[in-house]
Amino acid sequence: MITLKKSLVVLLAGVPSTLLANGFRLVSQDAFAAARGEAFVATADNPSAIHYNPAGLTQLDGQQVRLGAYALYFDPTFTPPGDATNAGTTYHIEKKDALAPQLYYAYAWPDSPIHLGLGIYAPHGASVTWPQDTGFRAVALMGDLTYLRANPVIACEIRPGLSLAAGVMIDYADITLEQGLTRRANSGDFFRFEGDDLSVGYNFGLLWKINEKFTLGATFRSAMTLGFEGHTNIQGRNINVTDMPASAEYDFPYTAVLGLSYRPTEKWNIEVDADFSNWSSIDTVIIRQIEKPPSPIQQNYRVNLGFKDSWILKCGVTRYFDNGWFASAGYLFNQNSVPGDYYSPVVADLDRHILTLGIGRKWSKYSVDLAYQFCYGPDRTVKDSIPSSPTASFTGQTADGTYGFISHGLLVSVGMRF
Repeated sequence: MITLKKSLVVLLAGVPSTLLANGFRLVSQDAFAAARGEAFVATADNPSAIHYNPAGLTQLDGQQVRLGAYALYFDPTFTPPGDATNAGTTYHIEKKDALAPQLYYAYAWPDSPIHLGLGIYAPHGASVTWPQDTGFRAVALMGDLTYLRANPVIACEIRPGLSLAAGVMIDYADITLEQGLTRRANSGDFFRFEGDDLSVGYNFGLLWKINEKFTLGATFRSAMTLGFEGHTNIQGRNINVTDMPASAEYDFPYTAVLGLSYRPTEKWNIEVDADFSNWSSIDTVIIRQIEKPPSPIQQNYRVNLGFKDSWILKCGVTRYFDNGWFASAGYLFNQNSVPGDYYSPVVADLDRHILTLGIGRKWSKYSVDLAYQFCYGPDRTVKDSIPSSPTASFTGQTADGTYGFISHGLLVSVGMRF
């Protein structure tokens, strides 16, 4: 297990974290699927099925490799409430771009209904650093979550048109959280937690070709508990404490997706999916420190998050042309998962509308897909929120204000069959 952890750390060095979708979740894991508005669980006809629905691997033959990259420009914004001293100022995060790769390998066992697959991708991620003078620095200054999954799966067509699959999810994550100790901008004081962990979960998939026109798909990914082990750093006036051993446990949610694909002719594929995330699994996080830190930091430091369950509704269409060409379009509605009571500027979640377009082409051994995403989050005003941590309570700061979001994403996937 130690060797595996070291291997994943090496891979993570090339996986900058990003931010899109509900909570910390990254929904987009393939260009073809993204172009269809992520409505892919009942289609799942390329190696990225390992993530979207591993039962779809039974539609593939031979050996196939698929490489992808997701480039994202994202711009969360914050405007303080009208009674704040900095009212009318709109704040932006410091770093607005990110890149996440994907790798999938699929193998059809010769003369057998068994299919194998391995995916390496980032199912979650967040990287947000706010300026010092927002007015909520004691609530949050920075959050960074880098998350990688290795996902071996096995699929079998148990009878014509009906396939089942199961897999193991081996997840490694590294997290950094930081907030100020006082209200003063650029005062140099902060409380920071850093930690990492490795955990194991599972996923299932089902694909049922009801008839020539309708296919039902479903997938389930288990919850994942990560007990981050690391340290805290505390810096302030007359305070200089570094590398105090500490830990914090996060219960990442299970997800379930159900979708129906409709193919009126061979030239068209229309799909609608419902995607559920059990984000209420993240409620109160306690950063446990081995020693008693100086005031106002408590030894068992409680951060109230109180996330709520949320849905993503997806719909997409693909039109197939001659000579292997195809074009897709889609739409997603992404419900927010962060309540106003203990609003977290690090996640800064809100309802989002995502429009997608894409083109691609298949040859006998190769395929190329290109997709574009435009995401818009209507402004969300947070009022009367409660300080989420002892430091925020001590300073009297909250996350009240108006939040907005816009992003542009570009995905490229290249496949090879041999």
